[in-house]
Amino acid sequence: MVQNTEASSSQHRGTRSSLRGALSRIISPALPLAFLLALGACSTPSGPAQPSGPGYYTIQKGDTLSSIARKFKRSNSEIIAWNKLSDPNDIKVDQALRIAPDGARASGNPVASRTARPRNDDSDDAAAAAGEQKDALDWTWPAAGQSSRGTGQGRKGIDIAGQLGQPVMAAAAGKVTYAGSGIRGYGNLVIIKHSSTMLSVYAHNKTIMVKEGQMVSKGQAIAEMGKSDSNTVKLYFEIRRQGKAVDPTRYLPSR
Repeated sequence: MVQNTEASSSQHRGTRSSLRGALSRIISPALPLAFLLALGACSTPSGPAQPSGPGYYTIQKGDTLSSIARKFKRSNSEIIAWNKLSDPNDIKVDQALRIAPDGARASGNPVASRTARPRNDDSDDAAAAAGEQKDALDWTWPAAGQSSRGTGQGRKGIDIAGQLGQPVMAAAAGKVTYAGSGIRGYGNLVIIKHSSTMLSVYAHNKTIMVKEGQMVSKGQAIAEMGKSDSNTVKLYFEIRRQGKAVDPTRYLPSR
């Protein structure tokens, strides 16, 4: 058990990092590179000029092969074939992808000339949840209590108010990939990897009850609610899909 003490956090002193940096270190190389790009954990090197114009799309921050395919009503296999991708996960920001057959013109293929625009985040969440069938994971609420939108810049999770020491539970089965207090603003933090694309984040705990590398089941107690790096007792909870924080209420059951 990892306690919320000076001793338990001394290993992180002087190296406190951001959440997105920690997530970039714990993920498997098999995860989509877009996961890293979405968290700003890597940069795109300069290189030769990329093709552009009708029939091409320039990859933007947060894009994945699947999201690009959905955007242009194409299949993943078509885009992989047209771009001769040996690793479909290895796509980079500012890289040009062909999203129409070679030789297609704008007049003959309106999809090829479509100008991509950023989509509303909530629409992305809804499409992801429905299109991916919620990634086939069985979710549960991580704690009892009144929930509200998480506070803080860039946060898209939820705050769950509760009592000091009450159980914090794994929202789905998975593997603990982070358990510690080295992430600025999150206090005693647990991160669980549920699949190749899905993570969940549990912050501000009083006590952490699991260790990195441990497998946990849905509903298993992983921590006690607290107020580390917080002014009030609460659990801050996030679900991240392919590196991007999504609205947890679209995945959690109604209550």
